[in-house]
Amino acid sequence: MTEAAARIDVWLWRARFFKTRSIAARFVDEGRVRITRAGAESRLDKASRPVRPGDSLVFALGGRVFAVRVEALGERRGPPAEARALYAALDA
Repeated sequence: MTEAAARIDVWLWRARFFKTRSIAARFVDEGRVRITRAGAESRLDKASRPVRPGDSLVFALGGRVFAVRVEALGERRGPPAEARALYAALDA
């Protein structure tokens, strides 16, 4: 059984944190995203790493720190309302 997953760069782009997928990939390649899965925290170092619903992500972007939980993977890069349904903000 294959668990649903998406590349982290694709997910960040679909969730509209980045304007292009290549910018998202470069951001991840620089090691600027931390993921918590099943209680274990690690730093993502490749844009091809998978992200799954239930994972928590922490990253700083534009002077703000984002802590979000992945709720859905999405099928496309839709309008902002659709993108916001892909994640839930975690209180700091």
